[in-house]
Amino acid sequence: MTAQSWHNLCNKKYQLSLRLFLFLNAVSALFSYLLPLSSAKGVTLPLGLLFTASVALLLWHRWQSEKKINIPLISILFGTLWAWHVSVKYSAIGHQDPAYLLIALLSVLFIGTIAFSNNISAFILHSLPVSLTCLWLSDGNAWLRVLYCLALPVVGITIQHVIQRRNESFAQDLMYRLLDERKTLNDLSMLDPLTGLYNRRGLQNKLDNLLAHDDGRQFVLLLDIDHFKAYNDHYGHMMGDQALIRVSAAIRDAVRSRDIVARFGGEEFMILLSNVDLEHARSTAERIRQQVFDLKIPHMFNESVATNVTVSIGIAPLLDADIEGALGKADKALYEAKHLGRNSILVSGEMQMA
Repeated sequence: MTAQSWHNLCNKKYQLSLRLFLFLNAVSALFSYLLPLSSAKGVTLPLGLLFTASVALLLWHRWQSEKKINIPLISILFGTLWAWHVSVKYSAIGHQDPAYLLIALLSVLFIGTIAFSNNISAFILHSLPVSLTCLWLSDGNAWLRVLYCLALPVVGITIQHVIQRRNESFAQDLMYRLLDERKTLNDLSMLDPLTGLYNRRGLQNKLDNLLAHDDGRQFVLLLDIDHFKAYNDHYGHMMGDQALIRVSAAIRDAVRSRDIVARFGGEEFMILLSNVDLEHARSTAERIRQQVFDLKIPHMFNESVATNVTVSIGIAPLLDADIEGALGKADKALYEAKHLGRNSILVSGEMQMA
């Protein structure tokens, strides 16, 4: 789950709560009209307004679901309409049926409890006008019953609210930890496990970001360890891995922190230099070549060049963000550098050893 997913989930909960609230108000208003609790006239102006507003808002929100309705405002508005209806209806009854106040209060509390089980403020705003009206109309005869009817759902929703907040806090904490772990896994998936340098996937990701925001001059260096197959065949793959680790560390130490270094193949590496000219690119390649040579990793099967591990490097400019074209030119320069004797550097288009 992402932060956006969490936001979408909260938004869906909001929409469900609002629609349920409007639906229950419409049904309760219709029920009060069709099955009145007394012989007094069932239709009142606030009851008609309640039903009309509920249905209208339901239809409007169905077609405009991306627009939010202020739930606290709707809650107190509908609660006030219910309080008005109760007052009008109780006056019509002639104050002879105190039980009507309790039944009316329970009906309103039922709506709030179902729709706002996780929103105590909306529940109170919706229930308070009717509760106060019932207390005022009861003349003290049913205060205790009214307060009891109000207190039970308030306590229940408060407990539910506390539990829900703790659950949401736990879920959010779990989500953030999962996001951190996913980021760590993504980072690891972009790194070569042996050398710690970027792999092809990580290289592509860095290139996409760099080429989109960096318009300076750039050069691609393609580097290959000389006679590495012979090294692996005769020294073994474990020694070959150790050589790769030391060579990759030497490359990383020879370039700037902003330069991109990736393991491009088995014994092949790629370096992308940003905001440099040709001379800087050539001097960086020379520094890499020398630092690898200075490792003095014994390599008796490289004796035509040296008695230790060496590298050859091809250089090519990166023009118009054409990374494939630059790699192709750097690869040809690398091939020529090996053909000219290895342990050397060649710039694309030149036939001069460094």
